[in-house]
Order: sequence, then C-alpha cells, then structure tokens
Amino acid sequence: MELPGRLVLLGHPVAHSLSPAMQNAALRSAGIPLTYEAIDVTPAKLATVAGLLRDAGAAGNVTVPHKEAFAALCGSRTPVADRVGASNTFWTEGGALVGDNTDVGGFDAAVRRHFGLPHDHGIVVVLGAGGSAAAVLAAVERWDGARVRIVARSKDRANALAARFARIATVHDHAAEATRDASLVVNATPVGLAGTELPMDPAFLAPGADVLDLTYRRGETPWVHACRARGLRAADGLAMLVEQGALAFERWFGAIPDREAMWKAARGKSHGEE
Repeated sequence: MELPGRLVLLGHPVAHSLSPAMQNAALRSAGIPLTYEAIDVTPAKLATVAGLLRDAGAAGNVTVPHKEAFAALCGSRTPVADRVGASNTFWTEGGALVGDNTDVGGFDAAVRRHFGLPHDHGIVVVLGAGGSAAAVLAAVERWDGARVRIVARSKDRANALAARFARIATVHDHAAEATRDASLVVNATPVGLAGTELPMDPAFLAPGADVLDLTYRRGETPWVHACRARGLRAADGLAMLVEQGALAFERWFGAIPDREAMWKAARGKSHGEE
C-alpha cells in the first residue's frame, strides 16, 4: 500500500472539526504512520492549495464551504461525487486529484443508526440546498418511494438542486408548510454550528417526525435540544461524521478502520475531553 504524501482536512472555518481526532485515532489503531491535519483555507486560495496537495500526492477530506468548488478542481470524480456535484473525500491517482463523496453513505448509515430503517415512502424535508443537501438527496433517491421537499434561502439554488433530482424533489417556500406531514426533517445548513439560532421552529414539526441535524457541536446543537423538548427523536451529525470518515478511510487505505476508536475520539472531543 502506497501511503498518501499528506492527509488533510480542508475547510473554512475548520478549527471546530472533530475529524482530526477521529482520523488520527483510526490511523494509530491501524499502525499507519501518518498524521491527519486540518487546514483552514479561504475560498480564494482553494485552487492553489488543491494544486499543492495534488503535487504532494495527498488525500483527505473537504468540508464547508468547499465541497462543490473542490469537486470542480478534481481531475476525475467517482459516479456518486458526480451525482452529488460535491466532493468531501479525495485522493491522488496518476498525478491527478480524484474526488469522491462519502457523505451519501454516511447520511444513510446515520439515519439507520438513529431511527432504524430509512423512511421509505415517507416525506423528507431538507433545509438547505448546498453540497450537504445534495448528498442527502442522493441517499434518499435510493429509498423506495421517498419524496423530498427542499426549503432554502436561495430559491435559485433550491430550484437547481430540485431539477437535478426531479424524480423525487420539489421546492417549497415555507418550512412550516413543508414539514407539516414530514416523517424526517434534515438540517443541511450551517445554522447550529455556533450561537443559538435554530434552522426552524420545532413547533411546526409533525408529532411523529424524526430530526437529523447534520451540524454538530460540543453538547449537541440547540435545534436537537429544542426538538427533543417537544418529544421528537432528534440527533446531531456526529454519526454521519464518523460514518463518512470511516468510508473515506476505506477509500484511502483499502482497509476497514477501527470504528470504535473513531467513535471514542469523536465522543471525547464532543464532550470536551482531551
């Protein structure tokens, strides 16, 4: 196995990420002599950094706000990355960057972990229309009979996303109306990473709705707490983070990582342990 020249996470901001602790735990468990490092990259410098990583034979992950832009910088993409239009995982092959998307599998695994079987034949409301939202739609289109309602601040981005997934998706202007009979509501926006703002008022959610907040922070997000206070099953993005990270590890090294070590590291950091 030829090791990557570097193993990195690209984002802006990126200091809050649990990925370095999680991936370094997996690397130690596997005895792989690499260190996974986070790099804060502004959008203006992304192309330059991507070129340097390509020349170094690097591999790694990409987080907000770069997933869609990074996909365009890759020399080739896997079919799932092309379907999503965003890359959260990459490696170097033949002197070129290869973009992949493990958010799709990570989201599906998180829903199964928290809520059991996927919401087949259900209505899934997705808040947001960026790369994370596209990954959710790419996963949901594999669920039998499920339909998606997209609610986003940018109507243009929402319409473009719905057009790409026209078989299952429609755009709705108001979250309260879109979620009235939804079986699963997903926050795919950055709202919740900091502060107390909620992506929407949980009072508008159906009594039996499940809630998955793709953001995560120490002690879970305010929206997760608010939804649970209404008696709803709600979870943050930690499971998705671990699962997409485990799938990325498999892509880089062709081996299944120690998920227990990854979970222990992620939980420890998310609860403020060092």
